Amino acid sequence: MIYEGTDLEKKAAYAVADLMVLAAKTAPKGCGLDNVVSLVLDGKEKDVLADEMRKISKETGSDFYERDAGNVDNSHLIVLIGVRNSPIGLKNCSLCGFADCQEMQMVGGRCAFNITDLGIAVGSAVSVAADHRIDNRIMFTAGKAAKRLNFFSDDVKTCFGIPLSSSSKSIFFDRGIVPVLEKQKEE
Repeated sequence: MIYEGTDLEKKAAYAVADLMVLAAKTAPKGCGLDNVVSLVLDGKEKDVLADEMRKISKETGSDFYERDAGNVDNSHLIVLIGVRNSPIGLKNCSLCGFADCQEMQMVGGRCAFNITDLGIAVGSAVSVAADHRIDNRIMFTAGKAAKRLNFFSDDVKTCFGIPLSSSSKSIFFDRGIVPVLEKQKEE
């Protein structure tokens, strides 16, 4: 049997996504409490996510949502990693900036341990992608769109997307300077 390279590249992207989800799951967590959740989107759901990113771009006037949506369009799939906002309850930790977990929750804050766990999980996931030489990029824009689309449960307050692509040149670099950044440079 003969297999086309493009078919094998796509198949490999799914295998790497599986390993990325595993890496996120096994990444160290504060006090050993696991609040990290992962999803993988392709096909219609990936298209819906990219469309939502474009809507956000129009609503906010932030061109980088549009740019990132194009990257999602041109990717095999996207791995989404989020974290439930579930304070771990260390007595008077106040790492989040509030006196205690109860005060933080009352004002809708985020547990610093949960956010740290998310960062470590995302870092573990992208290290797997790097180890397998598949192009990827961490995108808060995809995470925001995923939240608006309710892809995660309501207790997931923060998430990121990591699209995976295989091409001769990474689609995630040389993407142009965002106009907002140009204005900041001028000032």
